[in-house]
Amino acid sequence: MTGAPVVAAPQPAALVAQASSDQELRDLLKQGRELVQSGDLTGALAAYERAATLSQDNPRIFSGIGYVQARQGNYAASAEAYRRAIALDNKNADFYYALGFALANQEDYRGASDAYRRSAQLDPKNINAHLGLGTVLYRQGDPAGALQAYRQVTSLDAKNWQAYESIGSIYLQQDRPQDALRSFQQALAIAPNSGNVHLKLGVTQLLMGNTQAGIASLERAAELEPRNAEVHLQVGKVLQAQGQNEAALNSLRRAVALQPNLAEAQAAIGEVYINQEDYLRAIVAYRRLLEITPNNPTAYYQLGVALKGRDRPQEAKEAFNRARDLFRQANDAEGLQKAESALDGLN
Repeated sequence: MTGAPVVAAPQPAALVAQASSDQELRDLLKQGRELVQSGDLTGALAAYERAATLSQDNPRIFSGIGYVQARQGNYAASAEAYRRAIALDNKNADFYYALGFALANQEDYRGASDAYRRSAQLDPKNINAHLGLGTVLYRQGDPAGALQAYRQVTSLDAKNWQAYESIGSIYLQQDRPQDALRSFQQALAIAPNSGNVHLKLGVTQLLMGNTQAGIASLERAAELEPRNAEVHLQVGKVLQAQGQNEAALNSLRRAVALQPNLAEAQAAIGEVYINQEDYLRAIVAYRRLLEITPNNPTAYYQLGVALKGRDRPQEAKEAFNRARDLFRQANDAEGLQKAESALDGLN
């Protein structure tokens, strides 16, 4: 007689083994979470990886692995783990968001934007997904798409000052200072103690010709974030433009003390010394700049100027020659002509 296939009932030993395995899996997941909370990322990763040997179809295991790998800066491994989690649960907005984060940190902005979009589709109120999307779209050279993403954030949360700051930054890059000013003011109305927004507001005000307000905003930024090198750089550049060389040097030195490889600040220090005809200090400044940016033609040119000012013509010639070669490689006709004129002046 034929009928349904006979399926053997599990034996008691198999049931006990399965229950034991399930309990171990639960314990490992709990252990992983606790180790993450205590800051033991290495131990947490070991717990999750052990869990993965017990079960290949639990998305929480792979999301745990992805989270720990991201915390450790292993973004490629993080992305791979989140892809496995998504393969097991493709309706989880958090998994797509985390994948976007991992891909963005690998500068895979196209892949990141796809992941952030999918996260936002699954959870339209996920503000972080819209913020992430705005960031990677801007980095892909799509400011219009980025603006749309940030506006979506402000429609979901009118008090999200980071979105207004990002909108203002895009307007500033697009040479729309009036729109940027309004966005930064909206951000400051929500977060009045954000030094970074005061900095950007100050830069915008200076671009619009409102020097007094711009300086006040930059000074406020420096008060709020005394360890922000960018703030001191901008203050120094404003003071330099006003001819306040000593005050400018104080701000610029603070900038490089906080961020030694800040090339723009080091270049500005060299310019101030050139203007003061303090050629010895200018030489030191430009040699330091060339340690940071070894193929910088302007730095070589300015070094040549300083060496010439110290009556060291042979060294000046070498610097001007190097500047000429680098300007030529960069197809910088104006710089090339300047370097050749300097060389002619030595002969």
